[in-house]
Amino acid sequence: MTHRPLDEPRRPAPPHPVGTPLDRTPRPADVDPAVLAALLHRHGWQRRGGAAGHYGRWTPPGPGGATSLLVPVSRAFPDSDDLLGEALDALARCRTPSAHAVLAALAVPSDEIHWWRDVPGGPAGTAPWTVEERLRSAARQTLLAAALATRARTGYHGARHRRPAAACLGHVLVGSAAGGAGLTALVPVDPARPLAVRLHQAVYAVREAIDYRRATGAMDAFDGAVRAGASRELTEALVALVRGTEGARIAVDWAPAAGVPADCAAAEAVEFSPGDLPVLRDAGARYLRAEPSVPVRVTGAVVRMRRTQPHGEGTVRLRVLSGAEVPYVRVTLDEEDYRTAGHAHLVGLPVRVLGRLESRGGFRRITGACEVVPVRVDDEERDRLMKSLEEEPKDTDFFGAPDAGPERGPDD
Repeated sequence: MTHRPLDEPRRPAPPHPVGTPLDRTPRPADVDPAVLAALLHRHGWQRRGGAAGHYGRWTPPGPGGATSLLVPVSRAFPDSDDLLGEALDALARCRTPSAHAVLAALAVPSDEIHWWRDVPGGPAGTAPWTVEERLRSAARQTLLAAALATRARTGYHGARHRRPAAACLGHVLVGSAAGGAGLTALVPVDPARPLAVRLHQAVYAVREAIDYRRATGAMDAFDGAVRAGASRELTEALVALVRGTEGARIAVDWAPAAGVPADCAAAEAVEFSPGDLPVLRDAGARYLRAEPSVPVRVTGAVVRMRRTQPHGEGTVRLRVLSGAEVPYVRVTLDEEDYRTAGHAHLVGLPVRVLGRLESRGGFRRITGACEVVPVRVDDEERDRLMKSLEEEPKDTDFFGAPDAGPERGPDD
């Protein structure tokens, strides 16, 4: 028989990465003139004269140039705050997309991650809907792979660490380039700089491993790339980014306010081509084969039970409380252990299981299960589990009849 998962408390939305709203112009007192000048240069603004050693005159990219900014070179002059205030107000009124990008980077000191896909464009700078969709999907995959690598350095993560890695992406802000060929993510230095650093190092390591493979025919460099954050998840993300294009690039621009991190070079775009796809696929398969199963002692709440006969072994699904970095696991138990798990479910107690978390299938199944015992919990946790149980549909034959078939949950 099948028992649906217990309802879990709703997780609160992640807080905004900073307290300063992005739609509010930064205060002149909070802006470093050198940082503002660096951001203007990064986003294509041109410096066109100005009083040497006092201020520079900046104009936006493209034709026209109706807007110009006077940016002081430092705060050493008495009119520096006035010039900064006027420059910030002009940026807020400017219709140029780069102006809003500069203001966002000032409001939230952020590292910028850029993705580009070289694909044929549509008329008048447009692009098919699927082009931008694929770019966003591939970019999210690369960010998620980097977030996973901040949790653990391993060649294959599977279902492990997915929830905290996905939560890390809640701090990231995004904006598109024209034509759907480019995408930029703003990664706040606090608290998400480790995400940008890991992506930067991992992408460079994969690029070097591909070059080594082409030069020597050996795949050994991919093993070393794991220490930099490379994984099957990252190779799959790069395949998704490059597939269907004439080439793709990834670059990281470090926040001027924070400087370049230790062990990271000044950023240059890393390029990948369709010719890299076979090597990336081989590397992903290599990571999958090499990842071992791990011994675990998992404590979890029984949320589903199923067996095809009234007696004998059955399959139990546990919501993991401790012992493994995955949300759910499946485990096949013999008749006695299956009955123990059922009784624990009825009284609202979790169980502890000893076994091996199998890498095949993404670390979602425990094999060789033994030592299945109920676990005492405090009254508050027990009441919460019992309340969830009471909200489930009643079943008069909890252990009994053959099941009509498996029911898949969201993590199956």
